[in-house]
Amino acid sequence: MSSVKADLAKERTFIMIKPDAVHRGLVSKIIGRFEQKGFKLVGMKMMTASRELLEKHYEDLNKKPFFRGLVDYMSSGPVVPMVWEGLGVVKTGRVLLGETDPGKSLPGTIRGDYCIHIGRNVCHGSDAVESAQKEISLWFKPEELSDWEPNQDKWLYEKSD
Repeated sequence: MSSVKADLAKERTFIMIKPDAVHRGLVSKIIGRFEQKGFKLVGMKMMTASRELLEKHYEDLNKKPFFRGLVDYMSSGPVVPMVWEGLGVVKTGRVLLGETDPGKSLPGTIRGDYCIHIGRNVCHGSDAVESAQKEISLWFKPEELSDWEPNQDKWLYEKSD
C-alpha cells in the first residue's frame, strides 16, 4: 500500500451513541454497521457525560435555542463514545448514520432504520476530519486508543499446546 493510501486508511472519526440508543439496546446494532462496512474500532467506552464536557463538545451550537435541551438530554444517561479508523471513515460514517433529521434519512441508514425524531436521533458523527480530531481529543486520552493491526491469524487462532 502506498504511504498516501496508508495515511488515508488511518483516518479516524468520532461516533457517539446517544442515550436514546443506549436505552433502546441499539449499541451492538450500531457498532455492527461500522464493523460490517470494514472499519476498525480503536476506542470505545460507556459513560455518563458531564454537562461541562457536553457544552465543550456542542459549543458551536451554544447560541441555538435547543442548546440547553440538548445538553440536558445528552447528560441524562449513558453514552458510548467511539473512535473508528479506516479509509474515508469520516465521510462514509456520515453516510452510514444518515441525515441528522431522521425523517430525511433513507432506509438502510442507522437513523433511517432506528429513529423518527430529530431530538432523539441515536448517534453523533463527526462532520469533517478536523472536527473528528477535535472531538476525539476531547473525549479520549491518547492512551485510551488502540493502534492494533487486524492480522488475526497471529493472535486470534494461535496454536494451543
